[in-house]
Amino acid sequence: MTVCQSCGACCASLRVDFHPAELTGGAFPWGDGVPPAMTVPVTPAIVRMVGTDAQSPRCVALAGEIGVAVACRIYAARPSPCREFDIEHAACNRARRRCGLPPLAGC
Repeated sequence: MTVCQSCGACCASLRVDFHPAELTGGAFPWGDGVPPAMTVPVTPAIVRMVGTDAQSPRCVALAGEIGVAVACRIYAARPSPCREFDIEHAACNRARRRCGLPPLAGC
C-alpha cells in the first residue's frame, strides 16, 4: 500500500478546480472523464469537485478513512489537479497537518 492509499489528506483538505473538458464526454485524454454529477460549475471555464470547498472539505470521490485506508472512486478518470499532485509537494504536508497526520519526511 502506498502512502497515498492510506492517507487521503489532500482529498479532505484541498479545493479541486479544473476545465470542463475533463468531464465525461469531454476531451479527456486518459479515460472516460470525471462524471459531471460529481462536480459543480464555478465559471464557464471551471468546474469543481463536489465537497472540496466545504467548511470541512471532503471530495465526493473519496472513499475510506483518512489516515487509515482510502481510495478514489474515479481514480482512472481523476482530474488533472489530482494527477499532478504528489507527496513531494509542500501542500501535501499542509493537508496532512490539517487532518492531524504527521508530516512525511523529505517533503
